[in-house]
Amino acid sequence: MKQQSFETERERAWVAFAEQLTQVRQGYRLGADQDSAQFVAEYRRLARDLSVARARGYSRRLVRYLNDLVVQGHNVVYAYRAGFLRSALVFLRAGFPQRVRRAWRYMLVAGIGFIVPLLGMVFTIFAAPEWVYSVMPAEQVSAMEAMYDPSAEHLGRERQSDTDFMMFGFYIMNNISITFQLFASGLVFGLGSVLYVVVNGLFIGAATGHLLSIGYHTTFLPFVVGHGSFELTALVIAGGAGLMLGHALLAPGPVGRLTALRNVAPQAVQIVMGAALMDLAAAFIEAFWSSSTAIGAGVKYSVGAVLWAMVLGYLIFAGRGVDARE
Repeated sequence: MKQQSFETERERAWVAFAEQLTQVRQGYRLGADQDSAQFVAEYRRLARDLSVARARGYSRRLVRYLNDLVVQGHNVVYAYRAGFLRSALVFLRAGFPQRVRRAWRYMLVAGIGFIVPLLGMVFTIFAAPEWVYSVMPAEQVSAMEAMYDPSAEHLGRERQSDTDFMMFGFYIMNNISITFQLFASGLVFGLGSVLYVVVNGLFIGAATGHLLSIGYHTTFLPFVVGHGSFELTALVIAGGAGLMLGHALLAPGPVGRLTALRNVAPQAVQIVMGAALMDLAAAFIEAFWSSSTAIGAGVKYSVGAVLWAMVLGYLIFAGRGVDARE
């Protein structure tokens, strides 16, 4: 294609992009909307046009003109992404805990649905140890005992490879998969989230009761006390977010079910994304701290107490009086 035909075909888009750049210089800011997405798409097309002009040996005037637009566009896109990062930090600092507190009724139901079966199973196994086999098969019980054997070199899951990084990746996938199961199953009118919360409570309660009853408290409790603050809290929060979806479908009010679901989904999704970040923190602690046998139980209990206080304090107090929409 000759340069004149190339300019004729694309000049209108270049002029429109230059006009947007002028608006930005006059104080207009890109936001997380369709305008910003369109601007980024036009910026990418402009960058391709510059590459084409250089490859085909078009005039220096055209190459310089396109290069100036690309440089200015790059600065705007960079500022937009920096703004996105700032929004993410505001969400973590205030938005996430605010949304969890607004949904406290759902969180309370999920918490009760998790804690009551957990404690019930613990006390049941204390009274009748064989009940552990009603929740998990014998092979799984034996594997669990091997994981927390006081003579084990590493605590926690059995390791095919003796690397913390590999286990970090495993813990991330495991934790986040549970979180999204709890959330997405809320679309079954909330019943799925309730079921998953109760089942997780029963399973964790069975594991806890069995390991404590056979005297493995010296390894099990120091292992879970640290990352449990993030992992178990995220589990309850994800279940609560799923209940938000279920309640919208069960009791949509004056609007239809689909409309009610659309209204509540953005808040529920933001909550579950925050829970996923908590899973990430839990996976890091579990892989690099909880599993270590070189750290004394007293230290782990102390750090665990601090982490539990931090997590609960964050969810209860963070973001009060802060406008998370900034």
